[in-house]
Amino acid sequence: MTDVLDLILVGGGLAHGLLAWRLLQTRPDVAFVVLEAGPTLGGNHTWSFHGTDVTKEQLEWLWVLAAKSWPSHDVIFKTGDRRIGGGYHSITSEGFHWKLKERLKDRLRLKTKVTSLTPTSVTLATGEALHAKAVIDGRGFSSAPEWPCGYQKFLGMDVELTTPHGLEVPLLMDGRVEQHGAFRFVYLLPWDAQRLLIEDTYYADTPELPLEVLRGRVRDYLAERGLSIATVHREESAALPIPLTGEAPVLKGPTLGVAGGFFHATTGYSLPFAVELADALCQRSSFEAGELTAWLQELSHRHWASQGFFRLLNRMLFKGADPDERIRIFESFYRHDENLIAHFYAGRLTNLDILKVLARGSQTVPFPRAFKASLGVGV
Repeated sequence: MTDVLDLILVGGGLAHGLLAWRLLQTRPDVAFVVLEAGPTLGGNHTWSFHGTDVTKEQLEWLWVLAAKSWPSHDVIFKTGDRRIGGGYHSITSEGFHWKLKERLKDRLRLKTKVTSLTPTSVTLATGEALHAKAVIDGRGFSSAPEWPCGYQKFLGMDVELTTPHGLEVPLLMDGRVEQHGAFRFVYLLPWDAQRLLIEDTYYADTPELPLEVLRGRVRDYLAERGLSIATVHREESAALPIPLTGEAPVLKGPTLGVAGGFFHATTGYSLPFAVELADALCQRSSFEAGELTAWLQELSHRHWASQGFFRLLNRMLFKGADPDERIRIFESFYRHDENLIAHFYAGRLTNLDILKVLARGSQTVPFPRAFKASLGVGV
């Protein structure tokens, strides 16, 4: 490596992993290093995405990171069920780590804690200093966001069952379950005939995660399907802040990922935008920190503005609907055509899509509450 690198990527999460992967493929001229405080890249996560969340060209380089792909997925509510076409893909942090580690070689430094950084340098816990044209921070939120929010929180359990589960494709949303004062659904990813990831998910007002209670609910749900757990391979949990109002983050230096505001305001997912930014960054001719910060700040403002309607939907969900009735919004949403559903998850609703969502959504939230929520009253 050169004494002054082009890029130092602080944090080995999704955004920086995808950027590093794309740099290796398209920019062999760029000298960079990934610094990760933990023992592996990607932490303990499963990232799933629809094939329509990204372009066909992006899917060509992204899908090889996936642990499993399926041709469709299901949703089920008390009002009915539906199979939705189109590819669905899941990346596990374990596979993400090993595929990247093999390619990155000496461009990756694990168990490397950064104690301080500037836009052009980092200081490590060992006292070592590294310098680059730009240091990009991809470590996520350093503290709770300042904007008013609800939470999408979940417990996921990767389990081996005692008998086959019978699922052909992922069940993205089983909304027939008891709501427990939030919009609750269960999510199932079938890895093989007897192994699956099951997530108990809530759109709730507070971030608390009573893990023992949720483990019990997972086991109860499986028991209702005639299934039981033989082995728990791992667990993952999180409480993702879902913004109701607020402004785009102010970047003090080059920043990627959720801390830069690059996520879907309603689902909390960041993968499609991390993919888009990885491609865009690789096309830059200059990596000077000042220019890069200004460019990313402009993209952050633009992305935040594009998510305005999703924040409105969040206010309808969290402030307009009674907690146990929030599910009706999603029951109504899944009656739309597949193109609109794809646009929603990609975070790119058209004006016509928005009109359709508003027209159908008006049937699920009482008008007085909807009106107040749209204005941000009580947020």
